[in-house]
Amino acid sequence: MAGVVLETLSTKKLTILFLTLFLGLIGFFLIGGLIAPAPYSTIISTPILCVDETGNMEQKKRAFIPRDTDACNSVQRLDDKEIDENKIEANQIVFSQWLPLPRNNRQLEMTPWFQTMNTVIDIKVEYDPRNELPKDRLPTIVLDTTLFVRNSQDNHTQWKEYAAAKVERSLDCKITEAEKKDPAGGYYNCDLLPFFELGSVFYNHYLINIRIPVIAKLKVNHDIGKIQDMQFITIFQNGGFTKVWFSLKTVLFPLTLSALVWFWHRILQLSRPANLLERTLFSLGVILSIMNFPLEWFTLWTDFPAMLLVNDIREGAFYAMLMSFWLIFTGEHMMDQVERNKLSAYWKHLTAVIIGCLALFIFDMSERGVQLSNPFFSIWASSVGTKLALGFIIIAGIVACVYFFFLSYMIFRVFRNISAKSTSLAQMSSVRRKFYSGLIFRFKFLMMTTLLCAALTVIFFIISHVSEGTWKWDEDGTSLEYSSAFLTGVYGMWNMYTIALLSLYAPSHKVTATAESLDGTREEEVQLTQVPSEASALSAMISKTTID
Repeated sequence: MAGVVLETLSTKKLTILFLTLFLGLIGFFLIGGLIAPAPYSTIISTPILCVDETGNMEQKKRAFIPRDTDACNSVQRLDDKEIDENKIEANQIVFSQWLPLPRNNRQLEMTPWFQTMNTVIDIKVEYDPRNELPKDRLPTIVLDTTLFVRNSQDNHTQWKEYAAAKVERSLDCKITEAEKKDPAGGYYNCDLLPFFELGSVFYNHYLINIRIPVIAKLKVNHDIGKIQDMQFITIFQNGGFTKVWFSLKTVLFPLTLSALVWFWHRILQLSRPANLLERTLFSLGVILSIMNFPLEWFTLWTDFPAMLLVNDIREGAFYAMLMSFWLIFTGEHMMDQVERNKLSAYWKHLTAVIIGCLALFIFDMSERGVQLSNPFFSIWASSVGTKLALGFIIIAGIVACVYFFFLSYMIFRVFRNISAKSTSLAQMSSVRRKFYSGLIFRFKFLMMTTLLCAALTVIFFIISHVSEGTWKWDEDGTSLEYSSAFLTGVYGMWNMYTIALLSLYAPSHKVTATAESLDGTREEEVQLTQVPSEASALSAMISKTTID
């Protein structure tokens, strides 16, 4: 019967194929390490304290600009003496910041190449024995916020309101006894507050206005201590990295799609229907092609806030399909007398994968789905939401590790079964023994490559999720750094691995000798595999028999 390309391809051509893919993989790491800059950049800025002379908080349409010719009247800091002298009330203070910041007396611009913008706030609360923060609970601070936008071609006074909301955040602050006695004035150590997140950076300029209204009757902001200042920490994707990332997707999309079309064309030429492994591999290629499709190019010409959510959904679908494929790919080569080639044989394994990915999808939709209409919403805003979010990340990391160890165990069983079956090779002639030993070596090498790919994927999954949330819970604001080389390398690995499988597991046009033509060895080799050839690619490699 006609075997797969992995069986019939000559050693020379197979070596050339693996070397080409390996060099391509190294190229992906080098592109990220030598060409692309760091994936993300951070702007840490202190807002200007504008004074609203009218004190009318209902004038939310008015934009208070911290600099330029129409800069607002401002005070240096929330100093009691300065406020008393100028008779400024707390409700007249507007924290204003214009992003990006100027450099060398020149106003810089944001660009759609930045793709995303995530901002958190570092509140500076001074210790005052007459106005201490409550110790039995976390006080709630209410921020009356407005986000304005404009492009460079617009008039410098034409700021358009992009989003507005009253944001409630819990202040989790701590202070030691030594800091309380500091003669220069002690400050609380407060956790960062999630502020807003944008899935698209379409405008050139962003203006943030924040009021901290004090309403005694409603007890709004009555127990938040003595706030002296705040800092904005804004994280966005580097434009240089985005250009490299878009270029990779633009090149890889037609390559993977071509390999997928060629693979399925070979399947359609068979006289039998596609088996489970072939259907699963085809599905993996389809999902990867969808993830590779460079939809992000459209964000350079249109404001598409859902792009971040769409990318999360595409990546989540790929994770689910890749993990499912590995289970089926390994199980189909188990040779353990279990009836294979049926999806029902893997229902327990696939159910666990689907439930885990569905939980992550619900978690993602609960935040980024809501942010499409309210960018100030954050599941990290409350203590319950923070614990829930941290729980999801921890559980996802544990599940990913458990999955990897389970997959490693399955691959170990495959190797053990192959070793046990391979003892029968000693009874064959030297030519046949060399031939089948080569096939077994090829398969073992492919399985070890699968295990390495799984390990890097799990590491990538854990680091990316931890890095995404660290600014939202870390007291010091330190972020886990994973380089551009790792991002582009893992992404390239997924594509190289899938292209290799589509190429090697496609039906070959070379027709191998049937068992009857091998001088009475049919009975010997059926005993060696003991499984139908269509149920396992490995048994086809070893037995070379047709069992219909």
